[in-house]
Amino acid sequence: MKKIRQILTSRVFLWCVSALFQIFWILVLVFILNQSSQILYWFTTSLAILTVLIIVNKKDNPSYKLAWSVLILSVPVLGLVTYCFFGLPSLTRAKKEHFQVVHEISIFPLPANQEVKDKIEDRSRGASKQVEYIHKWSSYPIYEHTKTTYYESGETMFPAMLADIEKATKFIFLEFFIISPGYMLDTLMDLLTRKVKEGVEVRFLYDDLGSVFTINKNFYKEVKKLGIRCVKFNPLKPFISVVMNNRDHRKILVIDGKVGYTGGINIADEYINLIERFGYWKDTGIRIEGPAVDNFTSMFLEMWDFSEGTQENVKKYLFCYEHDELPENDGFVLPYGDSPMDHEKIGENIYLNIVNRAKDYIYIFTPYLIIDNEMMTALCNAAKSGVDIHIVTPGIPDKKLIFWLSQSYYDQLIEAGVNIHEYSPGFIHGKVFVCDDVIATVGTINMDYRSLYLHYECGVWMFRTSIIEQIKKDALQTIKESKTVTLEQCRHRSWGDKTIKGILRLFAPLL
Repeated sequence: MKKIRQILTSRVFLWCVSALFQIFWILVLVFILNQSSQILYWFTTSLAILTVLIIVNKKDNPSYKLAWSVLILSVPVLGLVTYCFFGLPSLTRAKKEHFQVVHEISIFPLPANQEVKDKIEDRSRGASKQVEYIHKWSSYPIYEHTKTTYYESGETMFPAMLADIEKATKFIFLEFFIISPGYMLDTLMDLLTRKVKEGVEVRFLYDDLGSVFTINKNFYKEVKKLGIRCVKFNPLKPFISVVMNNRDHRKILVIDGKVGYTGGINIADEYINLIERFGYWKDTGIRIEGPAVDNFTSMFLEMWDFSEGTQENVKKYLFCYEHDELPENDGFVLPYGDSPMDHEKIGENIYLNIVNRAKDYIYIFTPYLIIDNEMMTALCNAAKSGVDIHIVTPGIPDKKLIFWLSQSYYDQLIEAGVNIHEYSPGFIHGKVFVCDDVIATVGTINMDYRSLYLHYECGVWMFRTSIIEQIKKDALQTIKESKTVTLEQCRHRSWGDKTIKGILRLFAPLL
């Protein structure tokens, strides 16, 4: 009874009731007017056709445009109302302009590092082109002299995070999508509170919708009382709005501008396997130490300023290394960010560039495999050309609907020669690409429409760093622990199963 009461009084439940109430009355009003007026009926129909024409002529992904077109033409009133509230992936023009200003301020102090770009061009023309793309469209530069450490699970990464936080003397920046009560959060907050008392500046940024099921709406106020500056990104409000589409899915930890972390790991006990939700929770993360941390510092302050309406002095938080303080050179490292504020899908294009330039192999971890035609074509063409491609998805899913949707892509990929494996021990949440022993990326970007088109994301692109071999070994071990999906299994699905997954596939960009 207590659980039911908590659900009925939760912010999500109240928001859903409010949203349904608003949509219901809009539909009732339009329906009544349509029934009483042929003119309005034809106006609604004409508006639906005009909206579809506008959608078709946008620069959006073809699958995204098709899904909305089918919905709007099939049920014009419901389709138009839904599109008005949820169909626009970008924020208002004022918000976009504000973000652009904040972005330019945050990246202005970052070095161009032309010498490093020249070095990588001498090593590999293909890798140089990828660096040029990332730098041009995300504004983040490439670095040398940055130490990298790869973590094969949350329980190996969390102690390292705590050890680095313990050493902080100037500032600690945290940005996460999900935070949930438990050992992980309690341990972290105790340590952060102590660091504040030592005079360390601590800032905590979290996504309100990402954490809406786990913490109360006043969590940020409680954190502020501890002396920690805290902001919730894009707060959930009791009315439906397109801005709810754009979430801060990044996971970033920056300590003193010297050490940075990212990956799939949020602040919740399942991520370090202290509690079991979907079998063993397999996640991945990366630690970087050196000048490349500047990119993460810039990213964090960008989101902070965007949320708070402030203009921080970014240069103040960038760590200045003396030459003899630089870590030993260990390949090339480029932390990058992606946002829904423009039409450039940086996260997806980085993945596509890896696939299109692969020669021998690509190993991929992703919790969700909901891909567009460009990614499907690239993966199939690479496999048909002899590239050994292995994709690991969950064996125990966190969302059944999304899992069924992911499975709908299997047969086409397998038929082209792509190997699909479902992680038998449980749920794989890591987002990893490793290719040809020379290139890898670890970050927060899932292979689904929300990550690739609607969310704020980040990752670390690497070329010839020492941990690439470790990432490869982890991928091979994970594949051994997984069940390989066969083409025969895909083809022997029931008629009902195929029908349901076919419908889900059509509306995949809207889920």
